[in-house]
Amino acid sequence: MDTHSFPHLLATLVALLLATKLLGVAAQRLGQPAVVGELIAGVLLGGSVLGLLDPADPVIRSLAELGVVVLLFEIGLHTDVRSLTRVGKEAITVALVGVILPFGMGFASARLLGLSTIPSIVAGAALTATSIGISARTLSDLGQLDSAEGQIVLGAAVLDDIVGLVILSVVSALVGGATLTLAGVTGTTAIAVGFVVAAIVIGSLLAPPLFRIVARVDETGALGVAGLTFAFFLAWLASRAGSATIIGAFAAGLVLHNTPQRQSIERATTAIGHFFVPIFFAVVGAAVDLQSLADGKALAIGGTLIAVGLISKFAAGFAPFWFRGSKSLIGVAMIPRGEVGLIFAQMGLATGALTPQLYSAIALMVLATTFVTPPLLAMLVHDRTNTSGRIDSPGEGGIDDLVAGASRTHARRSGATDPNRMVSDTADPSPPSGSDPPRSL
Repeated sequence: MDTHSFPHLLATLVALLLATKLLGVAAQRLGQPAVVGELIAGVLLGGSVLGLLDPADPVIRSLAELGVVVLLFEIGLHTDVRSLTRVGKEAITVALVGVILPFGMGFASARLLGLSTIPSIVAGAALTATSIGISARTLSDLGQLDSAEGQIVLGAAVLDDIVGLVILSVVSALVGGATLTLAGVTGTTAIAVGFVVAAIVIGSLLAPPLFRIVARVDETGALGVAGLTFAFFLAWLASRAGSATIIGAFAAGLVLHNTPQRQSIERATTAIGHFFVPIFFAVVGAAVDLQSLADGKALAIGGTLIAVGLISKFAAGFAPFWFRGSKSLIGVAMIPRGEVGLIFAQMGLATGALTPQLYSAIALMVLATTFVTPPLLAMLVHDRTNTSGRIDSPGEGGIDDLVAGASRTHARRSGATDPNRMVSDTADPSPPSGSDPPRSL
């Protein structure tokens, strides 16, 4: 069969969607987040095992990129900017330490292992950015996205991505032989940060009246289409401005969070997310090449980078020493590198800065940190729930519904439907009189 034919694409999608759904449910049955099963499905379908899913296929890659855009838009819809600002100092501290420490340790380790300067810089850079898609999806699955720790991780991961874009631009220039200048770094930073600020400020002024007009249109699905169009537009605008599409999608969700039409937009986003989001996680898993890891040097470098990746990000969670919540939860949630780390690795390979063995070593680090995070977070949340007897219950119809049905099961188990309520396992299921008490972060 022609691998570029439409029937082949349909066959690939059938295998991908079935595998991610079945393994996602299986992971939940074992007490793990569904994303673990989706990542494993990608490994099994990829070139290392069955060879049914090619992550380099342009159509599959485009579908995966749409998946992460939809996911980040939904995360933004679920995020209150005021909640982020309440933990802004903690998030900034975690983000900065979570960039400086991994980069410094990664660069030093690579040099000690005999790598030259440029490959060592690429290796260090690949350790800097946290995958907001992996972390937010897993925290949502576990009902922790709205907690203080979840908001710190979300804010820090967004800042990490912005800083990562700056580092990627600088590293790309160095690999290409360009001279590093302060003006160039400052300009790249200003674009990345300025876009997010401008999008939120301008979008908050323009979006409400526009969506009020759309709401008057008596047409089924109009609000959902308008919301997704707005997200895709800001994602495209971010790319054109020199930022990342996921930053634009996240900013679009933040803008629409306080609009009265948010629930209708969320329902449409969730429906389309059930198709696209698992593709993204499967493609991340399919990127691993198990055969290339047979090289001893690649394994040594990869093992060292894994250790650095785990230790440095976990330590970053303890940087806001004044925070009284679970620093371990923050540190573990900052560990996964996901698609961002792979972008660095692929850039290094494409420009010749990395050999295939070094690329495999970095890919091993990316996938190891991605795979280890969901089960570790599940263990921490389980212990925290058993200790405190309290859980954050995810809401219905939002980001949690993109987790292979986990949210409704969790909500039924906790007896909760209000995403802003802290619910005790021993609480009386009957609603109290009057309004619910404010949720404590």
